[in-house]
Amino acid sequence: MARALTRGPVGRRLRKVAPLVVPVLLAIADAMLVNGVELDLEVGVSMAAAAALLVRRRFPLLVFLFTLPGLYIGYIWFAPMIALYTLAALRPGRARLGGCALLLIAAHFFPYPISDFELTDYRENTLVLIDASVTSAAPIALGLLVRTRRELASRVEDLTRSLRREDRLLADRVKTTERARLAREMHDVVAHQVSLISLQAGAVQVSTEDAEARAGARTIRELSVRTLEELRHMVGVLRADGGEAAEARDLAPQPDLEELPRLIEMSALDVTYERGVVAGAGGVSGAKTVERAAFRTVQEALTNVRKHAPGARVRVRVDPVDTVRGPAADGAEAADGTRAADGTRPAAGAGAADGAAEDGGGRTAHGLRVEIRNGPPDATATVPALPGGGHGLVGLRERAQSLGGTLEARRTSDGGFVVRAEFPYGTGRSEVERGEVR
Repeated sequence: MARALTRGPVGRRLRKVAPLVVPVLLAIADAMLVNGVELDLEVGVSMAAAAALLVRRRFPLLVFLFTLPGLYIGYIWFAPMIALYTLAALRPGRARLGGCALLLIAAHFFPYPISDFELTDYRENTLVLIDASVTSAAPIALGLLVRTRRELASRVEDLTRSLRREDRLLADRVKTTERARLAREMHDVVAHQVSLISLQAGAVQVSTEDAEARAGARTIRELSVRTLEELRHMVGVLRADGGEAAEARDLAPQPDLEELPRLIEMSALDVTYERGVVAGAGGVSGAKTVERAAFRTVQEALTNVRKHAPGARVRVRVDPVDTVRGPAADGAEAADGTRAADGTRPAAGAGAADGAAEDGGGRTAHGLRVEIRNGPPDATATVPALPGGGHGLVGLRERAQSLGGTLEARRTSDGGFVVRAEFPYGTGRSEVERGEVR
């Protein structure tokens, strides 16, 4: 309980007030022990010196001078020593501290009244002078030590910040170098191979007499050209430095819902496309980013169908949603009764007023839902030996979460697979700005 009290508001107030009040209380106790409690000149000047310590941090030199009568008349020690320590810690200066030390030695060495001073009492005068010198030197040394320690702590903190900044710059330089290396490898290897594919497809398109073969060759060539175009954009993004955000935004590929029909047409799959939302609905902040994420989700899902479920029928549906699910406790139910694979549940009010759009039916939409559902694979179809890194769905889920949405991927009871993603409007940041260009 005591620990909780010291950490609470009362404890914080005590830690703030104690350094100001405790020295005053010590000075008052010193004055009462030396001069008693009867009100006279000695007690008056001693109490005044103790009270002056309340403003010692604002006026350290004046407070020290104000405490000297208490030392000279009232024979108190704490008030002038504390004032001299504060002066050394806050207003260091050789001439100032030297003069104040001499004043404290004089106030301590000469008795009150001055007529009681015995010049011929050498032994007693020497002892008093030594005592006065130590009394003045100790608070000055302690004050200078505290000030030096504070300055050293500040220097260490500045050095730590500088080292962290250098580490970040070094990490950025390493990242830039690695990005440039990746860009060179992508350009030298992938672009070369895709260019060869495009040339071979063009040769087949020109030389063959079979109409179906010409159509297939034309599709292959168009896909190769499109791949080279996106590869050019990606290489430009990788080569762009982190500070060149505007250039990176210009270089980043910008697919959206308007390109979905073309993507589906060139996928060579049996796809039914159900479109319930207009591309670029309402010019909402973040609409293009959401449509881009939806396009990438459909693209990755169709790629997975080609890899793992050849010959399967696919249904792609894009709909506006009034409520976008947000992260919540694991095992929550989705809006349509299914259980999300990443543990999400409906969250009311996920779309703000400035992040809403109107769909084709005139209702307000706060986000976009994309669903790609495929049936079981055709047992007679040949499974293509396509390479895969196993990171496609992970990347899609990270993209959805970075936009404040969710992604669900699971098998269905009929042996198929479904991918469902929801994205809220109102994000408004590009992939390059979020550092999520993949």
